[in-house]
Amino acid sequence: MKRFEGRTVIVTGAASGIGRASAERIAGEGGFICAVDRNADGLAETVENIHKAGGEATAHVCDLGDAAQIAATVAAVVEQRGTLHALCNVAGILRADHSHEIKLEAWETVLRVNLTGTFLMCQAAIPHLLKTQGAIVNTSSSAALGGHPWMTAYAASKGGILSMTRSLACEYGPQGLRVNTVVPGAIITPIHGGFRMPKGADAELIRRIIPTVPYGQPEQVAGAIAFFASDDANYCNGSELRVDGGMMS
Repeated sequence: MKRFEGRTVIVTGAASGIGRASAERIAGEGGFICAVDRNADGLAETVENIHKAGGEATAHVCDLGDAAQIAATVAAVVEQRGTLHALCNVAGILRADHSHEIKLEAWETVLRVNLTGTFLMCQAAIPHLLKTQGAIVNTSSSAALGGHPWMTAYAASKGGILSMTRSLACEYGPQGLRVNTVVPGAIITPIHGGFRMPKGADAELIRRIIPTVPYGQPEQVAGAIAFFASDDANYCNGSELRVDGGMMS
């Protein structure tokens, strides 16, 4: 199945986890991947994986917390490729704090990368995606749908992505641009591997609030991202697709 043959797709967070799995999945379906991340070594591995599998990809080192780098990256992609068909916003950071103790700098960093970075990628890509009647796929989280203690900043950023996606879908849908959101649950990725609860956090409270389901794999989320980015989802706009094993059901 070559749903992305002849198409240029930007994937952020492509150095690892869901971003890497999405880049590899879309490349495997014929897409030319412009892999974006601040981790140059991880990006190089992703691009190498794609090339070894017979796909096409380029690496673009970019910090999603830096507006100037975002604008320059999208401009470089369009200059090199001449077009853009889809944007998959996967990049994000995760942290947990007691909400009365989180420093303003930490709060602003999470929102700047997760929410503002996603918005700025959309803003830079939209003029080009309108020309191709393309698609944007944003990545939220189960933390946007249910209470996750000690994750106020992260939940706020991911909830903002849901609302922002709906607004963009309504604004640009009439012009042929689709904007949808994938909502992963507990997925085994490097971001979760390095995650630590704050001192004194009650693990039992988490078990009572958040139902226990088996952890998912990045490839399972990548399938949903590829669907929304493809023409198979041509009647989906402003939609959310949970990939959480039933966690929030």
